[in-house]
Amino acid sequence: MSLDVSPVLIEQAERGEVDEAEFIDCVRNSLPYAWDMISSLVARLQVDGGEFADNTTPPPDEQARGQLLRALASDAIKGALQRHFGVRLAFQNCHRVAVFPLDHSADETLTRFTSVRAQLLNQSPELRDC
Repeated sequence: MSLDVSPVLIEQAERGEVDEAEFIDCVRNSLPYAWDMISSLVARLQVDGGEFADNTTPPPDEQARGQLLRALASDAIKGALQRHFGVRLAFQNCHRVAVFPLDHSADETLTRFTSVRAQLLNQSPELRDC
């Protein structure tokens, strides 16, 4: 299971109404490494400015790597995180997470970051099995 979902949140989903703030709390508590990574990148983007902020350090262990994969491979989780933080998220390999502002100032950079070329250039033998 990718998230530790409370019975209350399950009941909400069964009724058809889910409070996104409660879902965000569920993500924060279930995926703390991913949450901290994205939070720190958002803070860095806000403080330093620029077109984006990214992480290039591999996760410390497989549990942390799994959290990033679960957070960014799920459209629902990724979308909720983007709405909560007010950013666009992009992901390469098993650890390279980037945050981009919502406005169009970084569109070209985001397009380059998510391109096939960038994906290929971001490969390394050390990360082959990540």
